[in-house]
Amino acid sequence: MTSSVLRSYVAGTQIATPESPTAVAGSQAGPAASAGSSFHAALRILPATQRQAMFEIYAFCRAVDDIADGNAPHAERLAALDAWRRDIGACYAGNPPAALQPLSAQIRAFNLQQPDFLAVIDGMTMDVVQDIRAPDAATLDLYCDRVASAVGRLAVRVFGLEESCGIALAHHLGRALQLTNILRDVDEDAAIGRLYLPAEALAAAGIGPGTPQAVTAHPALGQACAAVAQEAQAHYDQAHAIMARCPTRQVRSPRIMAEVYHRILARLRAQGWRAPRQRVRLPRAQLLWIVLRHAIG
Repeated sequence: MTSSVLRSYVAGTQIATPESPTAVAGSQAGPAASAGSSFHAALRILPATQRQAMFEIYAFCRAVDDIADGNAPHAERLAALDAWRRDIGACYAGNPPAALQPLSAQIRAFNLQQPDFLAVIDGMTMDVVQDIRAPDAATLDLYCDRVASAVGRLAVRVFGLEESCGIALAHHLGRALQLTNILRDVDEDAAIGRLYLPAEALAAAGIGPGTPQAVTAHPALGQACAAVAQEAQAHYDQAHAIMARCPTRQVRSPRIMAEVYHRILARLRAQGWRAPRQRVRLPRAQLLWIVLRHAIG
């Protein structure tokens, strides 16, 4: 499983892998993302026009994520992602494929930026080219920007945030969510040969190079994870400060995602990373309470 924010948004949701790069789009997106996930919960409170735009963005992200995470040979997956680049380019050239006409309409309605769609594809490409294993901090930050903050940059335009404020929020909240996801999925990722913990944090904990499963079995893993958790917390702090300056109605959905994942991070830190580790989840009742509180707040 690709350790991306998109996967965490839809944990437990069943969506068929598309047979072609443009198979998931349009009216399929709303129902596809509606299976009780934190992503869907955060969108339920949006006006219908914004909600549909977010479902179109979701459909795009899920489609490219499924390609990156599929079992096809590397060359086929890279070709499929290149097809998506062409299709996104066609949307901006005014001749979108039929399956992407609904997405193209949302691109026009909310002035969604082509580089952000391409950044998401580039992030998925990073997972296809080679399994990511203990990247340096700069590479990890680039990965987080592409698979998480770029999605945020699309979303904040839909939410109606002022541009500079929205970009800053996407930068910090995207990274906060992605780092939380990496910490939560460390064992799941190691099982498929991936390790997203940064090399610097591992070295500082005295953990040398090794296979992902060897690294995650190291007794000092908690020290490395704690360093990443501290970085995630700093991004949450920045995101909360930014949202405090924004009109409440424009940041209701980001506040829900921030609170859900910040609670997951808090549970991870309280549990620690000593093996055997239990996968941390937020109880559905808490999720519903968070949504209700922000919907009426």
